[in-house]
Amino acid sequence: MLKAILALEDGTILEGKGFGFPCEVSGEVVFNTGMVGYTEALTDPSYFGQILVQTYVLIGCYGVPSFSLKEKGIPLHFESEGIKVKGYAISELQKNPSHWSCEKTLDQWFYEQKIPGIEGIDTRELTKKLRIKGTMLGILKVGNYDLKEIEEKLKKIEDPNKRNLVEEVSISEPIEYNSGKRKIVLIDCGTKYGILRSLLSRNLSVIRVPFDFSAEKILEFEPAGIVISNGPGDPKMVEETIETVRKLLETDLPIMGICLGNQILSLASGANTYKLKFGHRGQNHPAVDLKTKKCYITSQNHGYAIEPNSLKETDFEPWFINANDKTIEGIKHKKKSVFGVQFHPEASPGPLDTEFIFDLFLKEVKKCQG
Repeated sequence: MLKAILALEDGTILEGKGFGFPCEVSGEVVFNTGMVGYTEALTDPSYFGQILVQTYVLIGCYGVPSFSLKEKGIPLHFESEGIKVKGYAISELQKNPSHWSCEKTLDQWFYEQKIPGIEGIDTRELTKKLRIKGTMLGILKVGNYDLKEIEEKLKKIEDPNKRNLVEEVSISEPIEYNSGKRKIVLIDCGTKYGILRSLLSRNLSVIRVPFDFSAEKILEFEPAGIVISNGPGDPKMVEETIETVRKLLETDLPIMGICLGNQILSLASGANTYKLKFGHRGQNHPAVDLKTKKCYITSQNHGYAIEPNSLKETDFEPWFINANDKTIEGIKHKKKSVFGVQFHPEASPGPLDTEFIFDLFLKEVKKCQG
């Protein structure tokens, strides 16, 4: 049995059993309240730079499916080509999964991907601590460790949010996915495969471009619409994308932002963003449409939000708000076909309540290109 330790910057020390790859990592320690969908969460690029704590008590029950299971040519149960979290903290690991699609165990997958995991700790108690004190930096080590050495390293942890994490997960060259006659550009800030699947299923041709692609280069594709994807870290670090979107807002093209893309839209328009105490990460976050008053259950993964007062000086207005903490969950342009949502309308995993957001975007794309 491998030893493992999770140490937080406030001095909290949690000792448990290790799984996956024996190594040491550091990152921002965050929690997810979802009961299912660990393969989607683990491969979500928005978790890049983070050690993920899963509140649900038993993880790995259905194992890890094959990447060969696809929809529209995109892997079905994953959100990128591999695990994106720095480390994983769970209560109990299922070592003998049972499911028709299971290709390997979670332990085997983590070892292959060289990612460490810790089990046998009280993740719900840990989550309470993170909710009270806020998200903290931490160290996760699988293998033999020296406690004093870990405590010394805690004093020198680098905050991943001070780096441009988007640059580390975005593609380097454009990729084209041909599906239909209408062409849209997807600015890849760390896009989930679910967004690609949702766009392709609506018979759209998608040109996925790097985060720092200029507005001029994007417009050369003559797209009928623009999508700004989700991604990791502080949105203010993505200056190149903000500048690109600022120029794209001068056009009449339909634009949709998702998660980080929603924040980038607000920053490009002159609004401000701030870091949430512990973020929204799970599959049951209630978002209220301010016009219809309908409440939707949404899948979310973000640590930053739009400053409400700063939005008043822009051409955008709030569209959705979170029923729990009243944070902005979506914005709409007052004159143009431009909008963004803080949640994930493609879910993956999660409820499909807000998949209609893609249909609204498609409607505007059809108006633009016919």
